[in-house]
Amino acid sequence: MTGALLSFSAMAVSIRELSRTLGILEILALRSAIGIVVLTALALVRPELRRAIATRHIWLHLMRNGVHFGAQVAWATSITLLPLATVFSLEFTMPAWAALLAAVFLHERLTRSRIGAVVLGFIGVLVIIRPGLESFRPAALMVLAAAFGYAITVTATKRLTRTEATFGIIFWMNLMQLPMNLAGSDPLFWLKLGAPQILPIVGLGIVGLTSHYCLSNAFRAGEATVVVPLDFLRIPLIALVGWSLYGEPLDMFVFAGAALIISGVLWNLRTETVRPAKVRPDAA
Repeated sequence: MTGALLSFSAMAVSIRELSRTLGILEILALRSAIGIVVLTALALVRPELRRAIATRHIWLHLMRNGVHFGAQVAWATSITLLPLATVFSLEFTMPAWAALLAAVFLHERLTRSRIGAVVLGFIGVLVIIRPGLESFRPAALMVLAAAFGYAITVTATKRLTRTEATFGIIFWMNLMQLPMNLAGSDPLFWLKLGAPQILPIVGLGIVGLTSHYCLSNAFRAGEATVVVPLDFLRIPLIALVGWSLYGEPLDMFVFAGAALIISGVLWNLRTETVRPAKVRPDAA
């Protein structure tokens, strides 16, 4: 989880630094290209990974990655427009959106705790963005759109994991999103790059993979009741990063709204954890 927390923070800083020279689609194109190079190298070395690329749901991959592409563009753009702590706080509304989408498309039950998470998340959003006041920034709506897009991505990923390997899902994500990003980029954008961009590019390429790798292994090694609360440390960590590197103020409204959103997620998490698991009749 320490690796995941540092990776997400480094990704935000890398995007903000590269945005001084490149457009958002060009930054994301670099990330996808680096990901394809690394994943292809791994597949060449390990035959079982090559088999994991095979898929029977290419259209579901395409839908998932099309939505994820739009969510990534919205999230990365908001990084350049809003304080980092605001972006990360609003991003944590994703579990509430995911609960609603899972109820509609995966026919999962909408329990009282899940409804509570949605309500608290909505109140937390209002505290953070404060619509109608002078402090309201329309770019905050972009983060909410990104969180909703990520929730759709999570719902599609749940469906894909029934038949697809994780490596294959990540490989197709990078392969499909690279042309999407290049379509809106300057064909010669790489000529803009110089020595000052080397460190952010290396950081973007590394943390683009380590963030998901560390987070996945954290969930594999520990229970969700331990891992998820640790993930919320992203908010104070990125707030300190924004304050120290960019002089962003430590907004108490952002922390108050984040606390409401987190409370809803933790309430639902605790309820889901203590609920007895249903055993299929045909289970051994």
